[in-house]
Amino acid sequence: MAEEKNINEEEELKTDEMAVDAENDETAAEEQPQQEDTSSEEKDPLAVAQAEIEELKKQALYKAAEFDNYRKRTMKERAELILNGGEKVITTLLPVLDDMERALESGQKTDDVQVLREGMELIYHKLVKVLEGHGVTKIDTTDADFDTDIHEAVAMVPGMGDDKKGKVIDCLAAGYKLNDKVIRHAKVAVGQ
Repeated sequence: MAEEKNINEEEELKTDEMAVDAENDETAAEEQPQQEDTSSEEKDPLAVAQAEIEELKKQALYKAAEFDNYRKRTMKERAELILNGGEKVITTLLPVLDDMERALESGQKTDDVQVLREGMELIYHKLVKVLEGHGVTKIDTTDADFDTDIHEAVAMVPGMGDDKKGKVIDCLAAGYKLNDKVIRHAKVAVGQ
């Protein structure tokens, strides 16, 4: 029993100590806002607001300058892309140009037309390969239905019969696509 009494007394002391600690915390918490209030009361609210406005002005100027620099940098990069964007294509076309120059030189030395024709065909196939490597493909017009998305009708051919009506009869100038985008429409004659 004496032990139970001692345990009960210890528990009462602990709860009393906890209550005192809680009261001290509450009074400390109450005193802190009062101290903050007095410090903010000591500062002029107009001066605080003006200081905050100045800080916001500085931030706005910094952000405006940063955006202006970004805009100038992107304009410069865009101009460089426009000027030098075709560099890769041009460098791949230079060997074809070299082959053409060699063909012209050898054409002056020989009278054999067949050799010149074969050389021109080789250069043509090389050029087609280079263009295909860059995503350029020729629009096929053989027995195709007329499509305004890829064809441009430059002539209408009457009297071709019902089976040729609305069909491509002849291709006057080849059309080309660059990665599925038409960069030049095929100029065609269409049956009427």
